[in-house]
Amino acid sequence: MSTTGRSDGAGSAAGDAGSGDRSTMALADLDRAREHLISDHAVLRMTETEAEQRSGYQAPTEEGLGERMIMNMGPQHPSTHGVLRLVLELDGELITRSKPVIGYLHTGMERTGEELTYLQGPTNVTRMDYASPLFTELAFSLATEQLLGIEVPERARWIRMLMCEVNRLTSHMLFMATNGMDLGAVSMMLYGWREREELLRFLELVTGLRMNHNYIRPGGVAADLPDGWRDSLLGALDVIPERLEEFDTLMTGQPIWRERLQGVGVITSEECLSLGVTGPILRSTGMAWDLRRDMPYLHYDEVDFDVLVGTYGDCFDRYAIRLGEMRESIRIIRQVLDKMPRGDYRIQDKKVTPPPRARIDESMEALIHHFKIFTEGFKVPEGETYASVESPRGELGVYIVSDGSSKPYRMHVRAPSFVNLQALPHMMADSLIADTVAIISSVDPIMGEVDR
Repeated sequence: MSTTGRSDGAGSAAGDAGSGDRSTMALADLDRAREHLISDHAVLRMTETEAEQRSGYQAPTEEGLGERMIMNMGPQHPSTHGVLRLVLELDGELITRSKPVIGYLHTGMERTGEELTYLQGPTNVTRMDYASPLFTELAFSLATEQLLGIEVPERARWIRMLMCEVNRLTSHMLFMATNGMDLGAVSMMLYGWREREELLRFLELVTGLRMNHNYIRPGGVAADLPDGWRDSLLGALDVIPERLEEFDTLMTGQPIWRERLQGVGVITSEECLSLGVTGPILRSTGMAWDLRRDMPYLHYDEVDFDVLVGTYGDCFDRYAIRLGEMRESIRIIRQVLDKMPRGDYRIQDKKVTPPPRARIDESMEALIHHFKIFTEGFKVPEGETYASVESPRGELGVYIVSDGSSKPYRMHVRAPSFVNLQALPHMMADSLIADTVAIISSVDPIMGEVDR
């Protein structure tokens, strides 16, 4: 792709207007910035076959005639965090251009979602981001509820907040573990998994499963919080802050850790906005954008927390932000514990909510109602909507078009991992191949939602 014509046009317009026309010059600068983003400088723009045919290709360099090599990293490489393939153009150990290649999972979950009822939808979408499945369930449920025009009970909204922040902790713990392992800090892998286990036990206590919960559903949640949930959660929250301090001591001030991360994989706010990158990557550039604060949903506008930002937009900033966000999630959870109201955990609407299990044994009407809800689903008025939440990886959105039936006519998921992968070539341009693993890890991609 080239923008030569656009750039030439902007240049001639600037010449006609004269050097004093600052607005025209600003437009020219913007065009140059856009051209940089879509140019071949960082992104390898060729098919996989062409890349393989060009293996060993020689191209002139500043020093004369240098060797360029096309190399595949993945899709089976353990440090690509899933079945991700990177086609790298190397000049010695320097990455000149790169191209992420996706599509190895072939899940087709969006198309599958158009064949499932709205009640079955969370069972499907929860498998997209398997590290933080509750966020996809929440976004799908919010979109469905917007189409239905219903408000879920207060208790259900607070339960959703509680569960999502616990899930954010488990996701960032997984990042800490795998990021440490990728860079050689094997102890961090062990510690990260250990703390994550404590929180997964709480999720299992509430939902019955450690992952892929199908807990947040249109109309509320699948079940109320069980007996002993508060003590179980408080037990984990009392331990984790002390462990986070240990992580800080183990890595943040460690000279080797800083050498591997500081100044590596740098990206700017302008590049992030042009590419649509959100989450910790965008915040690492110094831009404080968090949907929980800037476009609040549930009851996030009723709790206090800080949106953490970085300065340099490098791998170290992205690591430090996720470490800090775990402390903020604990802060939010403790406020939710204090504010948790009593009441229904799901809307009492027979058109949306199945009857209680005990009623099925007592009432033929309840049995018929239960059968129809789970076989036919509930019909949703015609319309289209988009609902977004702040997942651990950025803006996660669900777009649904309804034709008035019990199944979505069209469904599309704005998966942050998919969008954020666009930043990889720009982060890796002119970096060493030894830094590739660190940069991929700092993006924290989940390939289940990339190949959804």
